[in-house]
Amino acid sequence: MPLVAGVDSSTQSCKVLVVDAASGHVVRRGRAAHPDGTEVHPEHWWTALREAIGAAGGLDDVAAVSVGGQQHGMVALDDDGEVVRPALLWNDTRSAASARELTDELGGPQAWAERVGSVLVASFTVTKLRWLADHEPEAAARTARVCLPHDWLTWRLAGRPPELTTDRSDASGTGYWSAASGEYLPEIVTRALGHPAVVPRVAARDESVASGADADWRLGPGCGDNAGAALGLGAGPGDVVVSIGTSGVVTAVSDVPTADASGSVAGFADATGRFLPLVATLNAAQVLDATARLLGVDHAGLSDLALTAPPGADGAVLVPYLQGERTPNRPDATGSLLGLTLAATTPAHLARAAVEGLWCGLADGLDAIRDQGVAVRRVLLVGGAGASPAVREIGADVLGVPVDVPPAEEYVALGAARQAAWALDPDGEPPTWLDGDDGWTRCEPRGDGAAVRARYAEARDLTLARP
Repeated sequence: MPLVAGVDSSTQSCKVLVVDAASGHVVRRGRAAHPDGTEVHPEHWWTALREAIGAAGGLDDVAAVSVGGQQHGMVALDDDGEVVRPALLWNDTRSAASARELTDELGGPQAWAERVGSVLVASFTVTKLRWLADHEPEAAARTARVCLPHDWLTWRLAGRPPELTTDRSDASGTGYWSAASGEYLPEIVTRALGHPAVVPRVAARDESVASGADADWRLGPGCGDNAGAALGLGAGPGDVVVSIGTSGVVTAVSDVPTADASGSVAGFADATGRFLPLVATLNAAQVLDATARLLGVDHAGLSDLALTAPPGADGAVLVPYLQGERTPNRPDATGSLLGLTLAATTPAHLARAAVEGLWCGLADGLDAIRDQGVAVRRVLLVGGAGASPAVREIGADVLGVPVDVPPAEEYVALGAARQAAWALDPDGEPPTWLDGDDGWTRCEPRGDGAAVRARYAEARDLTLARP
């Protein structure tokens, strides 16, 4: 069977996996770093991609390639396809005021939720276009085409053809494409930028959008990183992917679109033709890092301590808003440790309260997704924190559903590779690579998660604002 390659061009780095198209077995891998910062010239991504491809042994024996990448970023191009200014990344918040302005101009949160599936925040591409128009009008006037990071890399791999392409998962994070209708809203681009701009064609989920510029391989349509991870995991309807990293991300695969006017749930699309409602929290792995540092232990020690304390930590509750919070929307909140008694003032109780607080915050996000009518049957846990036995076991208890932990892997890149294999057989379905029994760990609910969450809910509204 042929080999395929999947790319994950994330905020921090570029990863390339070369994979057997029949089995999903990773035969080679490469990695290269991206520069720090919230704005980056796209040429750095291209340099890192070529370096990572070289580290993975090249693509001469590969039949298809697909690129997964960080969502939302704004890549502005002129009439000749040249980059107008460094790309603004998803985590660049300078367009927060622009998000509020656009929200008000087009009818408020409910109108945005109904039109594009999401309420605007600063990460969305359309808000960055408005910022560009307001603060760099000369650059805005030169901008003739707008695309996203994975679109630009696909275009470069194809040898800079006349047409840019994207996929529905990444388009759904722009703020000017409707996940429900599958159509662009060009009037929103014009309103934000001040004039019309060309946007990439949305390719079919299994399309071969081009051939490689320097080799005989096909290019898949690519995908946003969260959609790539879901595809790499083989997630289907009823599956929720929880990623505990710098941020906490809760994504669900759904057969129906969502439109949450509260802004908690972003109504994204996935890479298979379904939908991918998403909730993000600001406080995730850093909660464990900070607690371990406070207790003077490593992560293994923190896990051991947490599992020696009883469920509910004898009433101790940590509300982990250490950086404010996005879900719920409390940017100025601080963390709180409440419910302390003499019995609960031990390192084990604090460790348990930290893990439970982390999961209660993610459970709030899962509730927001459920409130949109999305069914939940199990949770797939990814990210480095999934290696912690306490995180796994306490997560199942707090959520009240089984938590499945797959083997450690670069699942965005693996999902892109699976999409590349799909492009080789567009009349079929994506290959089945993960079988759920091969190296996976399952944790079933055992404790009283409802009581833990009820206690947390009482404490959640007692947090203080930043001084």
